[in-house]
Amino acid sequence: MLFARQGKKFDYDLKQLRFSGDLMMELGAGIELATAAFPQLFLPLACMANVVKNVAAVTSTSTRTPIYKAYAKGENIGDVTAKGESVGNIADLLGTGMSILMSKRNPSLVASFAVLSCGYLLSSYQEVRSVVLNTLNTARFTVAVDSFIKTGHVPSLKEGNLEETIFNPPWRHQPVAIGSRFGEAFQEPASFVATRPLFEDERYIVTYNPAKDKVYALLKDQAKQDDILKAAFHAHVLLHFINASHANLKARKRMNSDQGSYHYVNPNPLNMDFLAHIEESCKIVTSSYGVFKRKAREQGWIMSDSLLNPGRARLCGVAPQ
Repeated sequence: MLFARQGKKFDYDLKQLRFSGDLMMELGAGIELATAAFPQLFLPLACMANVVKNVAAVTSTSTRTPIYKAYAKGENIGDVTAKGESVGNIADLLGTGMSILMSKRNPSLVASFAVLSCGYLLSSYQEVRSVVLNTLNTARFTVAVDSFIKTGHVPSLKEGNLEETIFNPPWRHQPVAIGSRFGEAFQEPASFVATRPLFEDERYIVTYNPAKDKVYALLKDQAKQDDILKAAFHAHVLLHFINASHANLKARKRMNSDQGSYHYVNPNPLNMDFLAHIEESCKIVTSSYGVFKRKAREQGWIMSDSLLNPGRARLCGVAPQ
């Protein structure tokens, strides 16, 4: 029940959740298999396996209908669902028959499980990659904006879905955060005071926190859906400038090292040290955001509110007390 509180993620991030659910299903099956090696821990392992597999079942059930909906070209969702379930039943029957034939050869249990699980996960990955969705969730929005910044071209629905990141482990660093809190984004009030004038006419504020190596977009309390989208676009533009700055800095360090010279680098940079990049990003966003939206619509993309995670913060007022 706690896991089911993902909300709209089951619709927008269904590919990521579907594949994560299949990973959890195989993890649960692996824990079940471990009960044979540790019979004294049968009860706790079996309970743990059931919890993991039930969470996976919730994910599979919740994402099935949106996937069928993506294939329905008209009011034929029932027809698509019937065919999809029929294919699933045939696959179950074939799998049962193959397992009977394999068991007669008395294969290694662990080896069989490892091979079949890898095959299942590979099939699951290809399955979710084949689904073409027209909503811009976080992963597809990142692909679209990165392509626009580098080439001026917004990818088509098929291109954007193929380049989308399907598996994003929780420990991977996320360079952009939308709807952050003040304390997360700014290291000290002075940085906010210096940044605030650049966003007087906007319903958001974008900054870079070098201590966390992350770009933050803070939303003002009157921010609407288009403001959230523009804030996310601005955050990725600023990230592009930051990455270019870091690349140039590394190149200079390498050159100075080769020449035996020394270039001082502030070991504890602050938000204000990147104010020039923020100013430059504001100019770029002012001239290019409308172009990005137009090209995205031409490609068939639908702008949604999925970029803001439920429960994220908004700035109630723009000045810290």
